[in-house]
Amino acid sequence: MKNTINPIIKLSLLTISLFLILVSANGQEADKPLTIVNKFEHPMGKYVKVNGANLWVETTGKGDPLFLISGGPGGAHPGLHSFDPLWDVCTLVFIDNFGRGKSDTGKSVKEYSIARDVEDIEGIRVALGYDKINVLGHSYGSVVAQLYAIKYGTHVKHLIIADGFFSGKMWQENDDNSNHEIAENYPEKWEKLMEMRKKGMISNTPEFHDLYNEVPYGFLYAYNPDNFIRSHFGPYPNSFNTDLYFQLVGKDGDFTVGNDIAKFDVTNQLKDLKMPILIVAGRYDRVSVPKFAVQYKKYCPQAQFVMFEKSGHNPMVEEPEKEFKIIRTFLNK
Repeated sequence: MKNTINPIIKLSLLTISLFLILVSANGQEADKPLTIVNKFEHPMGKYVKVNGANLWVETTGKGDPLFLISGGPGGAHPGLHSFDPLWDVCTLVFIDNFGRGKSDTGKSVKEYSIARDVEDIEGIRVALGYDKINVLGHSYGSVVAQLYAIKYGTHVKHLIIADGFFSGKMWQENDDNSNHEIAENYPEKWEKLMEMRKKGMISNTPEFHDLYNEVPYGFLYAYNPDNFIRSHFGPYPNSFNTDLYFQLVGKDGDFTVGNDIAKFDVTNQLKDLKMPILIVAGRYDRVSVPKFAVQYKKYCPQAQFVMFEKSGHNPMVEEPEKEFKIIRTFLNK
């Protein structure tokens, strides 16, 4: 589900904790060429032609590739640089999926789909010449990662489902939870939102969308909101594609899930996956809430499940040492 803050800022906030440690973790490695983008370090990137579109890809690190798939839907890759400290155990592959970041955008929103995102991951794998890849999908990215593993499992070495969703029904339940929390804790904003809805405004109405996004990021997404209050980072092009978001979740997707997300369901297929699987959840996540996250144990019993007790939707920011230790061990299986 999308972050409830201004789209231009949301992905930058996710990168904050990472960039505070990049100098020691990445910046001094002479064998990893870096370029400066908006005054912050990004690995060298390039365009890859996939399914008729130019997709932006950055790689850094050493070892087996770990493809990182962004959330939203509609988010570009910068927030996933929070995983940069893993460069020493794998080659991190950051992707701006079609319609996001530096990659091409569609001429029509009808070009955007979960299926397209899945096929683009496969196209990038082929273009980069990898046989087997590790895959990590965060939030919405978990939707793409799971479907990719189901369809292209012979090419997946390890699968990491980070703060994810197993069905459209789960997404709807979490929409309902988020809205309950907003109504209970931000009644003044909720009252205004309800007044707008009485006038016929829905999630994709710009005025409604702007007010909904005024709910602080840390309220729904953090164990400690201070972990996400830092200086603002420079902009990244097309960091969040709102049109793409509503195309995949439906025009009123913050209240009633529709379109691709509503149809999504892997609950009957997860148990058949053969690769090692790690599932990560946060105790204070009010978007992918524990009540539903723990149901992964039923649908994917062969997986390693870890609940981070002092994290919200981003354990890689709030408990990075613990999560990265677990991921390193997992990838060495």
